Amino acid sequence: MSLFEKLSRLLLPAPQAPYDYPFAASDVAQYRLLAHADDSVLDSQTWNDLLLAQYSGVLAQETSIFGQQELQRRLHSRAGADAASMARVRALLADPAQAQALQQACSGLRHADCEVSATLWQHEITAPPRWTRWLPWLPIALLASVVLALASAWPAVWLLVLGCWAVLLGVQMRHHEAMQVWARQRSALQQLLRSHALLGALAQPLAQEWQADAAEAARLNRLLATSPLGSLPGVAEYQDWLWLANVRHYFKSRAVVRAHRLWLRDSFARMAALEADLALARHLSQQPRYCWAEPGDGLAFGQVVHPLLEQPLSLDLQLAGRGAFISGQNGIGKSTLLRTVGLNLLTARAFGFCYAAQAGVPRLPVYASMQSEDALDQGVSLYLAELRRAGELLALAGQGRAVFIIDEIFRGTNHLESISAAAAVLQRLSAQALVIVSSHNLVLAPLLQRELAPWCVRRHQQQLQLTPGVLVQTNGIALLDSEGFDDAIGARARKVYDWLSRYMAHPDEQELLLLL
Repeated sequence: MSLFEKLSRLLLPAPQAPYDYPFAASDVAQYRLLAHADDSVLDSQTWNDLLLAQYSGVLAQETSIFGQQELQRRLHSRAGADAASMARVRALLADPAQAQALQQACSGLRHADCEVSATLWQHEITAPPRWTRWLPWLPIALLASVVLALASAWPAVWLLVLGCWAVLLGVQMRHHEAMQVWARQRSALQQLLRSHALLGALAQPLAQEWQADAAEAARLNRLLATSPLGSLPGVAEYQDWLWLANVRHYFKSRAVVRAHRLWLRDSFARMAALEADLALARHLSQQPRYCWAEPGDGLAFGQVVHPLLEQPLSLDLQLAGRGAFISGQNGIGKSTLLRTVGLNLLTARAFGFCYAAQAGVPRLPVYASMQSEDALDQGVSLYLAELRRAGELLALAGQGRAVFIIDEIFRGTNHLESISAAAAVLQRLSAQALVIVSSHNLVLAPLLQRELAPWCVRRHQQQLQLTPGVLVQTNGIALLDSEGFDDAIGARARKVYDWLSRYMAHPDEQELLLLL
């Protein structure tokens, strides 16, 4: 065992079993928002529509807050997959023993129960107040006043004792809450420094970069650590309430972080990147199918699947030159198809891999519109919410080339206006971006045939199949029977459907249908 590791374990013993603290989504987002505020091309609706919160939870299993924050940053990143990161993930996959050693060195990070990026990037750490230089003298003044009171016959001297004791209590009470919060922050930073030092002690190729400053990490860890005597029963209380050890260490450790803030930021970023790569390698090693995506102008997926499904249906998809209008029966899996394509485009951009046998895709930003809802508390109808999202997509299309994943556009208004508005919006979007849209309004296919290639999705065994063309045999009314509606409802629905079909084809020849 190296000297760095021995010192680290002495100063900050690591618990035997790491505990994955349940962090709020706002905590995980802090690093991205504070340290990389201008590096995001992923909006909140796309995050929700593509179920990225659930996907991130799968990626981040056995990963600390540091790695979780880095994984989310990469999903949002404008720059896309980093070549060094992809190379490291490949190396970890090729050498499980090295991955295990690195994982062991980083295991202490999972004991951090608070996020510290706000401390390192946002919150100002002020210099200790001038009066803190007198803190060591307060206990001495108290003890001296007690000795004087015992040796003196003057009762008034005890007022001096009470005064000194009140000052000690006042200092403790004034900073008690801040010290409690800082203790968690300091502990998380110590876990970061401890892992940094342990990595520097490893004889592993991927740990070499940590050796140069491992000694500095161990030194800062010692400066942030409390006295080992404080772990003895009763000693901590004595040190704190009489000698103000906790208050003095609070200001001292904050001064250490303030003085070495830039160094700690660099350590944070490097450690988060390594742990994110470890998480990706661990995740991929458990996947039945994945590939490293090749860059391309169009979309080419071979046997692509969605990683969140236990028994996913694979899909082959080839789109060259233009987007796609996808139709299919109810329940066939159109929304799943869109989410599969959208998620794999994101992972190719953020991490460099896809859940497929082979993939060639453009490294473009991805935006989705699949779950627009009304907002009763804001007086926003479904159609108005859809219009707002469509406006956002048009604005995003004007910022540069992107991929748009759209499901059932403009559900919130009548049939004719829905088709008319959808045709106009999709035509404009397709002129500026790659659009993949699914809709039950089949008449949109011929209206957009110059912009979007029509594809019909079907199921065949354990695979979704796309064939050129538009859905011919719908099943909306047939589902009335299979879902338990009585025969009268099904018969009336078919009667209306037949009349509407004839009316749409020959409106001047049809008489008004009496429904009742």
